Amino acid sequence: MVPVFNIDSNQMVDEQLKRRNIKSKAVLDAMKNVPRHLFVPEDKQAHAYGDYPLSIGFGQTISQPYIVAYMTELLEHVSNGESGLQASSIKILEIGTGSGYQASVLGYLGYDVYTIELLEDLANKARKILSDLNFDNVKVKHGNGYLGWPEAAPFDVIIVTAAPEKLPEKLIEQLKDGGKMIIPVGEVHSTQSLKLIFKKDKKIIEKDLLPVRFVPMVEVQ
Repeated sequence: MVPVFNIDSNQMVDEQLKRRNIKSKAVLDAMKNVPRHLFVPEDKQAHAYGDYPLSIGFGQTISQPYIVAYMTELLEHVSNGESGLQASSIKILEIGTGSGYQASVLGYLGYDVYTIELLEDLANKARKILSDLNFDNVKVKHGNGYLGWPEAAPFDVIIVTAAPEKLPEKLIEQLKDGGKMIIPVGEVHSTQSLKLIFKKDKKIIEKDLLPVRFVPMVEVQ
């Protein structure tokens, strides 16, 4: 059965992203063409392109489209301009796969994506849909995000889609010198700060971007 949407991806891009100053044509194309409704439960597909996060079960959410686009657009300076590298040579670690939507947007843009999900059921579902959509450049791992993916490190970019209370040391270690991390930081059930972290000459520079609300990043003992 084909879902009937309240709004479609074109309207989402025009009304939610362009009006909020998302300018990258590549990011706008990705947001328009990646089928967001496939990454939410069937009973929520009608609302898939709405201007809000949605529950995907297991106490987890798929982020609001604007936040996905905003975080993705921040990566563009790595692949064109600052470094001169092509997207396919940029290695990205994502912490918090969830349904796989953010990873699919990054995959659509051609990045080499490694994504980790703590919950095995979500990791398996995300792996299947990403495979069904032929995102061969996205690798999914079930594991503890606080530990990162050391065998694939270092990474040019790390993007975290759940909020720790402080910067995870292992992720800082796995960030390439000259790389950057996008991460929400703050206490559970409070407003967090979305931060842009630069690593230069082994030193860390933090920049606060905007207030956000993400699910907590769970630390496995």
